[in-house]
Amino acid sequence: MLSILYLDDYLVAVDKPPGLLVHRTGLDAGETRFALQLLRDQLGRPVWPVHRLDKGTSGVLLFALDAQTARAMGQAFESGEGLSKSYRAVVRGWPADEGVIDHPLRRIADDRHDEREDLQEALTCFRTLERYDLPLPQGPYPSTRCALMELSPRTGRRHQLRRHMKHIAHPIIGDTTHGKGKLNRDLAAWLGVKRLWLHAQKLEFQHPLSGNLVRIEAPLGPEWKTWTKALCQPEPSDGDA
Repeated sequence: MLSILYLDDYLVAVDKPPGLLVHRTGLDAGETRFALQLLRDQLGRPVWPVHRLDKGTSGVLLFALDAQTARAMGQAFESGEGLSKSYRAVVRGWPADEGVIDHPLRRIADDRHDEREDLQEALTCFRTLERYDLPLPQGPYPSTRCALMELSPRTGRRHQLRRHMKHIAHPIIGDTTHGKGKLNRDLAAWLGVKRLWLHAQKLEFQHPLSGNLVRIEAPLGPEWKTWTKALCQPEPSDGDA
């Protein structure tokens, strides 16, 4: 059963666990469990996904309870107007304390369903929350540097956060497409946890019917505490007091 974070007559949000697909896709033909079907059966009524989270990403996932609301919210997610999202991620290396990634992204193949430009504007704001220096050798280096980040996408492009973090040479740990395979495997073995370290923590938007501000949050899972155990004490970022 999915954990329901928000429910009204038009919208429902759940806390998606990592490893669960939003809906059926040919890329994972062997999967038999999907958030859409689980929620539909749980509520006993049809639901429409209004945005996507990657299979490995956990956190706030929003569905509509009718097609008209789904269209309205889908447009808001794509444009970013009246909507804000905040993610937590662990990345390779020590990024700057804060910054903005303004880097256009090409449409992914199954997004090319209309005549708009192939290259899309994409904007992500970031902030470094904690830095880790792990006693895990990598190549010529005696330790492994990682950082806990707050990522706030201002646009809604496919895989935007994963692609943007790769672009600035700080890929998200556990990203098998845009990250470093050996580093991902070594960290998974060292931590005892294998996952994409990306979590949709907070979603804020104007309700499409009432116009009221809706704020939905999903707490980090217990596995995130492995980053702050005794063997990986965080080093404060330069901006911390």
